Amino acid sequence: MRDFLVASGWGDATVTPLPGDASTRRYARLARGGESHMLMDQPQGAETPTAPPDASEVERQALGYNAVARLAGADCARFAAVAEYLRGHGLAAPEIHAADHASGFAILEDLGDALFADVLADGGDELALYQAAAEVLAKIHAQDAPAHLSPDKPLFAYDQTALIAETRLLTEWFLPLALGRVVSGAEDAEHRRLWKAALAQIEGGRRVFVHRDYHAQNLLWLPQRKGVARVGLIDFQDAVAGSAAYDLISLIEDARRDVSPEMAEAATAHYLSAMKAQDMPVNEVAFRREMAVMAAQRNAKIVGIFARLYKRDGKVRYLSLLPRVWTYLERDLSHPALADLRSWYDRVIPKAKRTLPAMETL
Repeated sequence: MRDFLVASGWGDATVTPLPGDASTRRYARLARGGESHMLMDQPQGAETPTAPPDASEVERQALGYNAVARLAGADCARFAAVAEYLRGHGLAAPEIHAADHASGFAILEDLGDALFADVLADGGDELALYQAAAEVLAKIHAQDAPAHLSPDKPLFAYDQTALIAETRLLTEWFLPLALGRVVSGAEDAEHRRLWKAALAQIEGGRRVFVHRDYHAQNLLWLPQRKGVARVGLIDFQDAVAGSAAYDLISLIEDARRDVSPEMAEAATAHYLSAMKAQDMPVNEVAFRREMAVMAAQRNAKIVGIFARLYKRDGKVRYLSLLPRVWTYLERDLSHPALADLRSWYDRVIPKAKRTLPAMETL
Protein backbone atom coordinates (compact mmCIF):
# COMPACT_ATOMS: atom_id res chain seq x y z
CA MET A 1 0.00 0.00 0.00
CA ARG A 2 2.82 2.40 0.87
CA ASP A 3 4.54 1.69 -2.44
CA PHE A 4 1.28 2.41 -4.27
CA LEU A 5 0.74 5.68 -2.41
CA VAL A 6 4.30 6.82 -3.14
CA ALA A 7 3.98 5.91 -6.81
CA SER A 8 0.68 7.80 -6.99
CA GLY A 9 2.10 10.93 -5.42
CA TRP A 10 0.34 10.48 -2.09
CA GLY A 11 3.17 8.98 -0.07
CA ASP A 12 3.21 11.93 2.32
CA ALA A 13 -0.54 11.85 3.04
CA THR A 14 -2.08 11.15 6.42
CA VAL A 15 -3.95 7.84 6.21
CA THR A 16 -7.03 7.51 8.44
CA PRO A 17 -8.80 4.11 8.24
CA LEU A 18 -12.59 4.16 8.09
CA PRO A 19 -14.87 1.66 9.87
CA GLY A 20 -15.63 -1.51 7.93
CA ASP A 21 -18.87 -3.41 7.51
CA ALA A 22 -19.83 -6.66 5.81
CA SER A 23 -17.37 -6.36 2.92
CA THR A 24 -13.77 -7.53 2.56
CA ARG A 25 -12.89 -4.10 1.14
CA ARG A 26 -11.23 -1.53 3.38
CA TYR A 27 -11.25 2.24 3.02
CA ALA A 28 -9.12 5.04 4.39
CA ARG A 29 -9.16 8.81 3.96
CA LEU A 30 -6.01 10.40 2.56
CA ALA A 31 -5.39 13.96 3.74
CA ARG A 32 -2.66 16.34 2.67
CA GLY A 33 -2.95 20.08 3.19
CA GLY A 34 -6.42 21.00 2.01
CA GLU A 35 -6.78 17.96 -0.25
CA SER A 36 -8.65 14.79 0.59
CA HIS A 37 -9.07 11.55 -1.34
CA MET A 38 -10.21 8.02 -0.48
CA LEU A 39 -8.01 4.93 -0.58
CA MET A 40 -9.76 1.68 -1.47
CA ASP A 41 -7.97 -1.54 -0.51
CA GLN A 42 -9.47 -4.72 -1.91
CA PRO A 43 -7.41 -7.64 -0.54
CA GLN A 44 -6.64 -9.97 -3.43
CA GLY A 45 -7.66 -13.59 -2.90
CA ALA A 46 -10.12 -12.61 -0.17
CA GLU A 47 -13.08 -13.81 -2.22
CA THR A 48 -13.80 -16.57 -4.71
CA PRO A 49 -13.52 -15.60 -8.40
CA THR A 50 -16.22 -14.66 -10.87
CA ALA A 51 -16.96 -16.63 -14.04
CA PRO A 52 -17.13 -15.72 -17.74
CA PRO A 53 -20.59 -14.48 -18.82
CA ASP A 54 -21.17 -17.59 -20.92
CA ALA A 55 -20.20 -20.06 -18.17
CA SER A 56 -22.73 -22.82 -17.51
CA GLU A 57 -24.45 -23.25 -14.17
CA VAL A 58 -22.23 -26.26 -13.46
CA GLU A 59 -19.09 -24.25 -14.21
CA ARG A 60 -20.29 -21.43 -11.98
CA GLN A 61 -21.07 -23.87 -9.17
CA ALA A 62 -17.54 -25.25 -9.42
CA LEU A 63 -16.05 -21.76 -8.97
CA GLY A 64 -18.09 -20.97 -5.87
CA TYR A 65 -20.82 -18.65 -4.66
CA ASN A 66 -19.46 -15.42 -6.19
CA ALA A 67 -19.60 -16.97 -9.64
CA VAL A 68 -23.08 -18.40 -9.08
CA ALA A 69 -24.51 -15.13 -7.70
CA ARG A 70 -22.66 -12.89 -10.17
CA LEU A 71 -20.67 -11.02 -7.52
CA ALA A 72 -17.56 -9.05 -8.45
CA GLY A 73 -15.34 -10.74 -5.89
CA ALA A 74 -11.99 -8.98 -5.52
CA ASP A 75 -12.05 -7.47 -9.01
CA CYS A 76 -10.90 -3.89 -8.47
CA ALA A 77 -11.01 -3.25 -12.23
CA ARG A 78 -14.75 -3.96 -12.27
CA PHE A 79 -15.29 -1.22 -9.67
CA ALA A 80 -13.42 1.17 -11.96
CA ALA A 81 -15.44 0.10 -15.00
CA VAL A 82 -18.75 0.64 -13.19
CA ALA A 83 -17.62 4.06 -11.93
CA GLU A 84 -16.67 5.10 -15.45
CA TYR A 85 -20.03 3.95 -16.80
CA LEU A 86 -21.98 5.89 -14.18
CA ARG A 87 -19.90 9.05 -14.56
CA GLY A 88 -20.39 8.83 -18.31
CA HIS A 89 -24.12 9.24 -17.69
CA GLY A 90 -23.72 12.33 -15.53
CA LEU A 91 -24.01 10.53 -12.22
CA ALA A 92 -21.90 11.19 -9.13
CA ALA A 93 -19.74 8.09 -8.87
CA PRO A 94 -16.25 8.89 -7.54
CA GLU A 95 -13.57 9.77 -10.04
CA ILE A 96 -10.62 7.37 -9.90
CA HIS A 97 -7.33 9.25 -9.68
CA ALA A 98 -4.95 6.28 -9.58
CA ALA A 99 -5.25 2.50 -9.43
CA ASP A 100 -3.25 -0.70 -9.20
CA HIS A 101 -5.89 -3.26 -10.11
CA ALA A 102 -3.56 -6.24 -9.76
CA SER A 103 -2.83 -5.31 -6.13
CA GLY A 104 -6.36 -4.12 -5.38
CA PHE A 105 -5.65 -0.45 -4.65
CA ALA A 106 -7.36 2.68 -5.93
CA ILE A 107 -7.38 6.35 -5.00
CA LEU A 108 -10.88 7.76 -5.35
CA GLU A 109 -12.53 11.14 -5.29
CA ASP A 110 -13.70 11.93 -1.76
CA LEU A 111 -17.46 12.48 -1.90
CA GLY A 112 -17.60 13.35 1.79
CA ASP A 113 -19.40 11.77 4.73
CA ALA A 114 -23.01 12.90 4.21
CA LEU A 115 -24.55 9.46 3.85
CA PHE A 116 -28.30 9.58 3.37
CA ALA A 117 -28.64 7.53 6.55
CA ASP A 118 -26.77 10.14 8.58
CA VAL A 119 -28.46 13.14 6.95
CA LEU A 120 -31.85 11.60 7.69
CA ALA A 121 -30.86 10.77 11.27
CA ASP A 122 -29.98 14.46 11.71
CA GLY A 123 -33.42 15.57 10.54
CA GLY A 124 -32.86 15.87 6.79
CA ASP A 125 -35.76 16.15 4.37
CA GLU A 126 -36.63 12.50 3.80
CA LEU A 127 -38.99 13.14 0.90
CA ALA A 128 -36.46 15.31 -0.95
CA LEU A 129 -33.69 12.72 -0.57
CA TYR A 130 -35.84 9.77 -1.61
CA GLN A 131 -37.21 11.63 -4.59
CA ALA A 132 -33.67 12.57 -5.67
CA ALA A 133 -32.63 8.92 -5.37
CA ALA A 134 -35.65 7.87 -7.45
CA GLU A 135 -34.66 10.40 -10.13
CA VAL A 136 -31.20 8.81 -10.33
CA LEU A 137 -32.80 5.44 -11.02
CA ALA A 138 -34.97 6.94 -13.74
CA LYS A 139 -31.85 8.46 -15.30
CA ILE A 140 -30.08 5.08 -15.25
CA HIS A 141 -33.18 3.35 -16.64
CA ALA A 142 -33.43 5.71 -19.60
CA GLN A 143 -31.33 3.20 -21.52
CA ASP A 144 -31.13 -0.58 -21.62
CA ALA A 145 -28.34 -2.33 -19.74
CA PRO A 146 -25.09 -2.29 -21.71
CA ALA A 147 -23.53 -5.58 -22.72
CA HIS A 148 -20.15 -4.36 -21.48
CA LEU A 149 -19.01 -1.73 -18.98
CA SER A 150 -15.62 -1.55 -20.68
CA PRO A 151 -14.03 -3.61 -23.46
CA ASP A 152 -13.10 -6.44 -21.09
CA LYS A 153 -15.77 -6.12 -18.37
CA PRO A 154 -19.15 -7.58 -19.34
CA LEU A 155 -22.18 -6.56 -17.30
CA PHE A 156 -23.35 -9.93 -16.02
CA ALA A 157 -27.00 -10.92 -16.29
CA TYR A 158 -28.81 -11.14 -12.95
CA ASP A 159 -30.24 -14.44 -14.09
CA GLN A 160 -32.44 -17.05 -12.45
CA THR A 161 -29.39 -19.07 -11.37
CA ALA A 162 -28.10 -16.10 -9.37
CA LEU A 163 -31.48 -15.07 -7.96
CA ILE A 164 -32.39 -18.56 -6.74
CA ALA A 165 -28.92 -19.12 -5.26
CA GLU A 166 -29.45 -15.98 -3.21
CA THR A 167 -32.82 -17.13 -1.86
CA ARG A 168 -31.21 -20.38 -0.75
CA LEU A 169 -29.06 -18.42 1.70
CA LEU A 170 -32.17 -18.22 3.88
CA THR A 171 -32.64 -21.98 3.97
CA GLU A 172 -28.91 -22.63 4.38
CA TRP A 173 -28.19 -20.13 7.16
CA PHE A 174 -31.36 -18.82 8.80
CA LEU A 175 -33.47 -21.96 8.88
CA PRO A 176 -30.97 -23.97 10.99
CA LEU A 177 -30.72 -21.09 13.49
CA ALA A 178 -34.50 -20.77 13.70
CA LEU A 179 -35.44 -24.45 13.74
CA GLY A 180 -32.34 -26.16 15.10
CA ARG A 181 -32.06 -28.42 12.06
CA VAL A 182 -30.99 -28.30 8.44
CA VAL A 183 -33.49 -27.94 5.62
CA SER A 184 -34.74 -31.27 4.31
CA GLY A 185 -34.20 -32.29 0.72
CA ALA A 186 -37.91 -32.11 0.01
CA GLU A 187 -38.26 -28.66 1.59
CA ASP A 188 -35.28 -27.35 -0.35
CA ALA A 189 -36.55 -28.73 -3.65
CA GLU A 190 -40.02 -27.24 -3.11
CA HIS A 191 -38.51 -23.88 -2.12
CA ARG A 192 -36.45 -23.77 -5.33
CA ARG A 193 -39.41 -24.84 -7.47
CA LEU A 194 -41.65 -22.15 -6.01
CA TRP A 195 -39.01 -19.46 -6.54
CA LYS A 196 -38.52 -20.56 -10.15
CA ALA A 197 -42.26 -20.23 -10.71
CA ALA A 198 -42.38 -16.81 -9.07
CA LEU A 199 -39.43 -15.48 -11.06
CA ALA A 200 -40.87 -16.90 -14.29
CA GLN A 201 -43.75 -14.43 -13.92
CA ILE A 202 -41.42 -11.49 -14.54
CA GLU A 203 -38.99 -12.98 -17.05
CA GLY A 204 -38.62 -11.46 -20.48
CA GLY A 205 -38.91 -7.87 -19.33
CA ARG A 206 -36.56 -5.02 -20.07
CA ARG A 207 -33.09 -5.32 -18.50
CA VAL A 208 -31.40 -2.24 -17.03
CA PHE A 209 -28.23 -1.44 -15.09
CA VAL A 210 -28.78 -2.60 -11.49
CA HIS A 211 -26.59 -1.09 -8.75
CA ARG A 212 -27.65 -4.01 -6.50
CA ASP A 213 -27.09 -2.34 -3.12
CA TYR A 214 -28.92 0.96 -3.55
CA HIS A 215 -29.85 2.19 -0.07
CA ALA A 216 -29.30 4.97 2.44
CA GLN A 217 -25.84 3.81 3.55
CA ASN A 218 -24.53 3.70 -0.02
CA LEU A 219 -25.88 7.08 -1.14
CA LEU A 220 -24.29 10.43 -0.29
CA TRP A 221 -26.08 13.78 -0.29
CA LEU A 222 -24.25 16.41 -2.34
CA PRO A 223 -26.64 19.40 -2.27
CA GLN A 224 -24.07 21.75 -3.79
CA ARG A 225 -24.40 19.86 -7.07
CA LYS A 226 -27.28 19.93 -9.53
CA GLY A 227 -29.94 17.42 -10.54
CA VAL A 228 -29.05 13.73 -10.40
CA ALA A 229 -25.44 14.62 -9.49
CA ARG A 230 -26.68 15.53 -5.99
CA VAL A 231 -26.73 11.80 -5.16
CA GLY A 232 -23.27 10.32 -4.66
CA LEU A 233 -23.00 6.62 -5.52
CA ILE A 234 -20.68 4.08 -3.87
CA ASP A 235 -20.44 0.30 -3.36
CA PHE A 236 -21.58 -0.47 -6.90
CA GLN A 237 -18.98 -3.06 -7.95
CA ASP A 238 -21.53 -5.91 -7.97
CA ALA A 239 -23.70 -4.21 -10.60
CA VAL A 240 -25.60 -6.47 -12.99
CA ALA A 241 -28.18 -6.32 -15.78
CA GLY A 242 -31.57 -7.00 -14.27
CA SER A 243 -35.01 -5.79 -13.25
CA ALA A 244 -35.81 -2.08 -13.10
CA ALA A 245 -37.66 -2.81 -9.83
CA TYR A 246 -34.63 -4.11 -7.96
CA ASP A 247 -32.83 -0.89 -6.98
CA LEU A 248 -36.07 0.90 -6.15
CA ILE A 249 -36.90 -1.91 -3.75
CA SER A 250 -33.39 -1.70 -2.25
CA LEU A 251 -34.09 1.96 -1.55
CA ILE A 252 -37.57 1.70 -0.05
CA GLU A 253 -37.19 -1.59 1.83
CA ASP A 254 -33.95 -0.67 3.54
CA ALA A 255 -32.66 -3.35 5.92
CA ARG A 256 -30.87 -0.78 8.07
CA ARG A 257 -33.54 1.88 8.57
CA ASP A 258 -37.31 2.02 8.71
CA VAL A 259 -38.95 3.38 5.58
CA SER A 260 -42.65 3.97 6.10
CA PRO A 261 -45.14 2.59 3.56
CA GLU A 262 -46.10 6.22 2.84
CA MET A 263 -42.52 7.20 2.01
CA ALA A 264 -42.04 4.04 -0.05
CA GLU A 265 -45.15 4.89 -2.05
CA ALA A 266 -44.04 8.51 -2.53
CA ALA A 267 -40.65 7.39 -3.89
CA THR A 268 -42.32 4.83 -6.17
CA ALA A 269 -44.78 7.38 -7.52
CA HIS A 270 -41.94 9.84 -8.14
CA TYR A 271 -39.97 7.19 -10.03
CA LEU A 272 -42.97 6.37 -12.22
CA SER A 273 -43.54 10.07 -12.87
CA ALA A 274 -39.86 10.60 -13.77
CA MET A 275 -39.96 7.68 -16.20
CA LYS A 276 -43.07 9.11 -17.85
CA ALA A 277 -41.47 12.56 -18.06
CA GLN A 278 -38.62 11.10 -20.13
CA ASP A 279 -41.08 9.40 -22.49
CA MET A 280 -40.59 5.95 -21.01
CA PRO A 281 -43.90 5.27 -19.25
CA VAL A 282 -44.09 2.09 -17.16
CA ASN A 283 -46.98 -0.39 -17.03
CA GLU A 284 -47.77 0.20 -13.37
CA VAL A 285 -49.66 -3.03 -12.68
CA ALA A 286 -46.90 -5.20 -14.14
CA PHE A 287 -44.20 -3.10 -12.46
CA ARG A 288 -45.76 -3.43 -9.03
CA ARG A 289 -45.98 -7.20 -9.45
CA GLU A 290 -42.30 -7.17 -10.40
CA MET A 291 -41.54 -5.02 -7.36
CA ALA A 292 -43.23 -7.58 -5.09
CA VAL A 293 -41.29 -10.51 -6.55
CA MET A 294 -37.96 -8.68 -6.48
CA ALA A 295 -38.61 -7.38 -2.97
CA ALA A 296 -39.35 -10.86 -1.64
CA GLN A 297 -36.29 -12.26 -3.39
CA ARG A 298 -34.01 -9.54 -2.03
CA ASN A 299 -35.32 -9.77 1.52
CA ALA A 300 -35.10 -13.57 1.57
CA LYS A 301 -31.47 -13.18 0.52
CA ILE A 302 -30.80 -10.57 3.21
CA VAL A 303 -32.29 -12.77 5.94
CA GLY A 304 -29.80 -15.44 4.88
CA ILE A 305 -26.86 -13.05 4.63
CA PHE A 306 -27.48 -11.54 8.07
CA ALA A 307 -27.81 -15.00 9.61
CA ARG A 308 -24.52 -15.97 7.92
CA LEU A 309 -22.76 -12.83 9.17
CA TYR A 310 -23.84 -13.78 12.69
CA LYS A 311 -23.17 -17.52 12.58
CA ARG A 312 -20.06 -17.69 10.40
CA ASP A 313 -18.43 -14.30 11.01
CA GLY A 314 -19.49 -13.59 14.60
CA LYS A 315 -21.11 -10.24 13.68
CA VAL A 316 -23.87 -10.26 16.26
CA ARG A 317 -25.19 -6.80 15.40
CA TYR A 318 -26.85 -8.12 12.25
CA LEU A 319 -29.34 -10.10 14.33
CA SER A 320 -30.93 -6.82 15.42
CA LEU A 321 -31.77 -6.04 11.79
CA LEU A 322 -33.59 -9.29 11.08
CA PRO A 323 -37.01 -8.31 12.50
CA ARG A 324 -37.20 -5.36 10.11
CA VAL A 325 -36.26 -7.55 7.13
CA TRP A 326 -38.83 -10.17 8.08
CA THR A 327 -41.46 -7.41 8.32
CA TYR A 328 -40.67 -6.40 4.77
CA LEU A 329 -40.59 -10.00 3.57
CA GLU A 330 -43.94 -10.84 5.12
CA ARG A 331 -45.46 -7.77 3.47
CA ASP A 332 -43.92 -8.70 0.11
CA LEU A 333 -45.25 -12.25 0.31
CA SER A 334 -48.80 -10.93 0.73
CA HIS A 335 -48.89 -10.11 -3.00
CA PRO A 336 -51.12 -12.58 -4.91
CA ALA A 337 -48.22 -13.43 -7.24
CA LEU A 338 -46.39 -14.97 -4.28
CA ALA A 339 -49.22 -16.87 -2.57
CA ASP A 340 -47.57 -20.28 -2.92
CA LEU A 341 -44.26 -19.04 -1.53
CA ARG A 342 -46.05 -17.38 1.36
CA SER A 343 -47.64 -20.74 2.20
CA TRP A 344 -44.21 -22.42 2.14
CA TYR A 345 -42.68 -19.89 4.56
CA ASP A 346 -45.68 -19.99 6.90
CA ARG A 347 -45.57 -23.78 6.97
CA VAL A 348 -41.81 -24.35 7.21
CA ILE A 349 -40.72 -21.28 9.22
CA PRO A 350 -43.75 -20.17 11.25
CA LYS A 351 -43.81 -16.55 12.39
CA ALA A 352 -43.02 -17.55 15.96
CA LYS A 353 -39.69 -19.00 14.74
CA ARG A 354 -38.59 -15.89 12.83
CA THR A 355 -37.26 -14.19 15.97
CA LEU A 356 -34.09 -15.98 17.02
CA PRO A 357 -33.49 -16.61 20.74
CA ALA A 358 -30.10 -14.90 20.42
CA MET A 359 -31.88 -11.63 19.55
CA GLU A 360 -33.22 -11.41 23.08
CA THR A 361 -29.69 -10.82 24.41
CA LEU A 362 -29.05 -7.77 22.19
